[in-house]
Amino acid sequence: MAPTKQSTKKPTTKRPRKVAKRAAAKATKRVATTRTASRARKTSPPVKRPASGSARDAIAVLKQDHREVEQLFKRFEKAGESAYRTKGQLVASMIEALSRHAAIEELVFYPAVRQEIPRLQSQVAEALEEHHLAKVVLKELEDLDPKSPRYDAKVTVMMEVVRHHVREEERDLFPKVRDRIGRRELLELGDALRRAKPRVPTRPHPDAPDMPPANLLVGSAVAVIDRARTAGKRAVEKARDELPTL
Repeated sequence: MAPTKQSTKKPTTKRPRKVAKRAAAKATKRVATTRTASRARKTSPPVKRPASGSARDAIAVLKQDHREVEQLFKRFEKAGESAYRTKGQLVASMIEALSRHAAIEELVFYPAVRQEIPRLQSQVAEALEEHHLAKVVLKELEDLDPKSPRYDAKVTVMMEVVRHHVREEERDLFPKVRDRIGRRELLELGDALRRAKPRVPTRPHPDAPDMPPANLLVGSAVAVIDRARTAGKRAVEKARDELPTL
């Protein structure tokens, strides 16, 4: 009789029920986590990262000034009709911000544009005239009582002049400058604008020269006087605020 062949298959080891359940639970959790992460990637907006150096060049510096001044304009427009003190404080901030902004453009940015892009001479000249108009109204506002019937009207005219100036620069002048002046030079101009800002006049001087070298010589001396006057005015206002109300 032939010997009986034994089976070569190994007996199947049954996995304990608890171990199987734990393995299934882990697998389900991994699938759920993967699906959640996938949905998050699809629905979350992409993170915008600023271009390297873009926040430091000359055009970015000037645009940031524009945005800050526009915020002051909007706050003035929202102020109540009889909010005289608030309006006066906002206009004082406008005067300083616009005076500094105009000065650094006239001292640093416009001369570079005239030198590098001669065909923009007439456009720069127009921008300087718009500066002059704004300075004239700012000079009148500087000593005008916010309760004056002409106060709001003058502020409105000044804001219209500045907004027109900003639109022309950002839509026309700045793109032309960015196309013709290299990135490295724009970064250097941005540094020069920031360095100049603390040293320029803080008040409007419509009769002062607005082109170099005269504006550099006059502006440096005037800026010292402006800062002294501004500091004195703030000290007086602080002392007045601290006086007890009778």
